[in-house]
Amino acid sequence: MTKHLHTTLPPDAVARRNAPPVLTYSVEQLPSFDATFYNRARAELSKVAELTVPPRDALAFEAPAGHFFRIVSIEGPQVGDLNLWNAHDLTEHFYSGKTRALHATHLSTGDRLWSTFPTMRPMATITHDTLDWYGWDEDGAGGARYYRHTMRPLYQPVVEGGGIPPLLSLEFDPGPGDRAESATRRS
Repeated sequence: MTKHLHTTLPPDAVARRNAPPVLTYSVEQLPSFDATFYNRARAELSKVAELTVPPRDALAFEAPAGHFFRIVSIEGPQVGDLNLWNAHDLTEHFYSGKTRALHATHLSTGDRLWSTFPTMRPMATITHDTLDWYGWDEDGAGGARYYRHTMRPLYQPVVEGGGIPPLLSLEFDPGPGDRAESATRRS
């Protein structure tokens, strides 16, 4: 594919293209993912609820802090939107831009979904990814891609009417379908 230029190249275009990338966020300073902790917690899960989201629709559910939820694609490859809010403070919600800045658009096990300022903290952690086998292809694409909210108008009634998820841990499983399962550790 040939891209037609609409502007004149600057005199230092080659130098700019060859410049090393600028590190905006040092992800080494982020809290590390404790796989042992999450795997131990996942081994003790029991399902407490299940819901199915119809195509081109939206549903809300509450997942208390410390609970896991799983997203499963039950009708083949699907595209789904996920929005998170703190049930106790609706001004704190999922910040897709910051999540992409910290973890890129291809999220997987150990990556976190970050909240908005001023709190900017992990709202959810991906504890399992059934597409992690895919890795990265020659085009730089990964198995699970995250971009940004595309169904925002559908979620506005959810924000105004309640049923907002609080801080939680996320189990990401885009296997076959569109089903969310909420599970908690056994007492």
